[in-house]
Amino acid sequence: MADLEGAGLLYSPHTSAGRIPTEVGLRFFVDGLLEIGDLTEDEQAAIEARCAAAGRSLPDSLKEASAMLSGLAGCAGIVMAPKMDSRVKHIEMMALSPGRALVILVTEDGIVENRIADVPPDMPPSGLIEASNYLDSRLTGRTFGEARDAITNEIAHHTAELDDLTARVVEAGLATWAGGQGPSALIVRGQGKLLTDVTAVEDLERIRKLFDALEAEQDILRMLEMAEGAEGVRIYIGSENQLFEMSGSSMVVAPYTNSHADIVGAIGIIGPTRLNYARIIPMVDYTAKVIGRLVG
Repeated sequence: MADLEGAGLLYSPHTSAGRIPTEVGLRFFVDGLLEIGDLTEDEQAAIEARCAAAGRSLPDSLKEASAMLSGLAGCAGIVMAPKMDSRVKHIEMMALSPGRALVILVTEDGIVENRIADVPPDMPPSGLIEASNYLDSRLTGRTFGEARDAITNEIAHHTAELDDLTARVVEAGLATWAGGQGPSALIVRGQGKLLTDVTAVEDLERIRKLFDALEAEQDILRMLEMAEGAEGVRIYIGSENQLFEMSGSSMVVAPYTNSHADIVGAIGIIGPTRLNYARIIPMVDYTAKVIGRLVG
């Protein structure tokens, strides 16, 4: 024990307490010592049934999968939905405060996405309405990716009948979904389970920061997008979660693919570092495979 503590793999929270693994110790265990078993056929069937129970709606299936993982793991279940490539039904921009506007996008599938855009602080209400009408006329009935290139080209060649200020607002609206065909949605279920067995003040503070990160969404989405860059399950332990300083928590996440083997999203759980990794890793991995089949 003393040797393991000296190597930084164990520590004692206080004098009278026993030793528990450090984050370095957990990483050593997960990478080198953890033996992962397969799910039983009954467990696999249960996961498939829960995901399919939501019917043909992919958003419903993703929500069900997130809730299922939350229940099985006793943690928060998270899903990054596929980047939107469905056709747009409506887009609108609304003023929130000087320099900030809310961009609301509705797809023909009924998915609603809200994002905050930075706009010129001196933008009059009439300019925001004009920008909304312009975007709506160009986007309706088309995918975001199809319309974005056409809009950017119009503005670049000054063929759009927009003044400079309104053109900047249009570009700001487009920029809220830069880097992909459209927005990725974050689905979180079971946040309340993160409060189980929390008694110490420092644990409550950690959970508060975690809830703030989940509410902000963007940092979590960036973490999930990182998981999209690799095959198989990714595990982030404690302070390895540098994006939102989530020391004391772990994320186990796996990407899922469509029928063309393209990675389109990710699914996993967030919980304390003392997770039952041997059980949760195959559970997340298999659920990602099931979701991939549903994506089609």
